[in-house]
Amino acid sequence: MKKILVLGAGHSTPYLIRRLLDEAQANDWFVTVGDRDVALARRRVGQHPRGHAIRFDVGDTTLRQRQIQAHDLVVNMLPPAFQFIVADDCVTHGRSMVSASYEDIRMRDLDADAHRRGVLILSECGLDPGIDHMSAVDMVRRVRAEGAEITALRSYGGSVPAPEFDGNPLRYAITWNPRNVLMAGETGATYLVDGKTKMVPWHEVFQRTWPVDVDGIGPMEAYPNRDSTYYREQFGLENVETMIRGTLRYPGWCETWQQVVRLGIPNETMRFPSMPAMTYRSITEMFLPVHTGDGELETRIAQYLGISPTGRIMENLRWLGLFDDVPVPRGAHTVADAMIALLARRLRLGPGDRDMVVLMHELEARWPGDGRRERVRTTLVEYGEPGGITAIARTVGLPLALAAALILRDELPLTGCHIPVHPAICGRILTELRRAGLRFEERRERLPDQDDGGGSTRESG
Repeated sequence: MKKILVLGAGHSTPYLIRRLLDEAQANDWFVTVGDRDVALARRRVGQHPRGHAIRFDVGDTTLRQRQIQAHDLVVNMLPPAFQFIVADDCVTHGRSMVSASYEDIRMRDLDADAHRRGVLILSECGLDPGIDHMSAVDMVRRVRAEGAEITALRSYGGSVPAPEFDGNPLRYAITWNPRNVLMAGETGATYLVDGKTKMVPWHEVFQRTWPVDVDGIGPMEAYPNRDSTYYREQFGLENVETMIRGTLRYPGWCETWQQVVRLGIPNETMRFPSMPAMTYRSITEMFLPVHTGDGELETRIAQYLGISPTGRIMENLRWLGLFDDVPVPRGAHTVADAMIALLARRLRLGPGDRDMVVLMHELEARWPGDGRRERVRTTLVEYGEPGGITAIARTVGLPLALAAALILRDELPLTGCHIPVHPAICGRILTELRRAGLRFEERRERLPDQDDGGGSTRESG
């Protein structure tokens, strides 16, 4: 019997766990789900005879290593901060691991040891990152097989409520880790436009936006996502002139969130012993400089940020609860802790609401023989079930479950640290995704010749 250890039972795991359990009997698997909240882990497992829930504290080194040793494969769904220590233990104890989180430089440094131990550490195998990588690489290979040169790739992804959602003025709901929503943009961003590298500091990420029209959905806005230039080599696009990975939101989100960032609220490093005695209003006050007058807090905030005290952004900040005399939750030690709890409470899907995930790639290609230029666009739109499995849980969980199955069946003859752009991984998982009903719609359009001065969409630098 092969034993699978799923670490984490949060928003993105219900579909993953259910699928692994559904396939456990036929494949002779047993699934253990570990979470700090053992009651949540038990709800995920239910009464399935091939599943078990345990309390798991990633900070307990003895427990962590004992559980990893006792299983054949680890599916790591813990927050990004814990990816490396789990991967390091997996390599030490000769266990393969799959994860939806980004592969940082410390993870890449495990590559030689993972090869020596004969294990696979597969990161970025969820939705975004994950399906976006695989579908982009597949698109590049198909167009290149036609004899084209790729000159630009813009790749977008987003998890938002479905278009009919009217549950809050920000048109956003949290269906995944709220910490990732709060800290989005914390590392800044880097991308390439017309051969020029653009770098965006963390405090300006939500100010460097541009409009994107999504087929079947309509206008959305994009902001740059992390380091797009790293993926040129990963996607085989070393000579590409434009390379952008962007995150999608409904218009208006970024202008509000930029002010949250400017205040300094996304902060998980400074600890405050007095935090349990504070309210959200006193936290907001804390971020104002000393010399801002003695008027109402809302007026002073508006003056400090340079926004209208009666405008939409201020209304959104008020709706979020930043000016409420509501105590922060017990157990909060940082402003980030308090804000995560606030976002989880305020930005919810209603009982009858559903979420939506969008992936879209725009590729520009040139055919050297006749000079023809085309833009190729592929779009995936998936909806969740109202009151049931969310679209993000399904699209994150499905590729992870497929990768886990391939590893357990010894059908992925790879070792070392990888993301799912390797042909042995990408092709197999994409095939299974299509069988499961996830399909990209493709559209092509002819672009003017370059000497006619048209064709390319320009993002702001």
